[in-house]
Amino acid sequence: MRTLFLLLMCGFLGLFAGPAQGSPATTYKVVVHPANPLTEVSRARLSQLFFKKSTQWDSGATAMPVDLNDSSPVRAAFCDEVLKRSLPAVRAFWQQRIFSGRDVPPPELPSENEVLAFVRANPGAVGYVPVNTPTPGVKVLTILD
Repeated sequence: MRTLFLLLMCGFLGLFAGPAQGSPATTYKVVVHPANPLTEVSRARLSQLFFKKSTQWDSGATAMPVDLNDSSPVRAAFCDEVLKRSLPAVRAFWQQRIFSGRDVPPPELPSENEVLAFVRANPGAVGYVPVNTPTPGVKVLTILD
């Protein structure tokens, strides 16, 4: 009887146990044009840029965020971890902004190669790609909490 109780308690407590690591492995990396002087950026600053609450880098250059398309699992992870909203919530945010005539969302590109090409071609650009994607010609930023 005591063994059954211990097994049930272990199972019950297991429901509330978190992952063994402090946080899940990041599935994306943030990339900018090589001329961008930054080497690191906070999640809060990225959120400001991707929600267009801030439209300039600290250097004064115009920020040009670019998203992967809605079907990308990397975009969903970026929304959850950086923007602190689910992908449907981000879509709803932009639909409201468009409808009210206040702003349009960052362009959505269908592949990481197109995101990289956009970032290489635009000095103020910022995007994200899967963590295992080679990133020649762009700078990868360290993300701070």
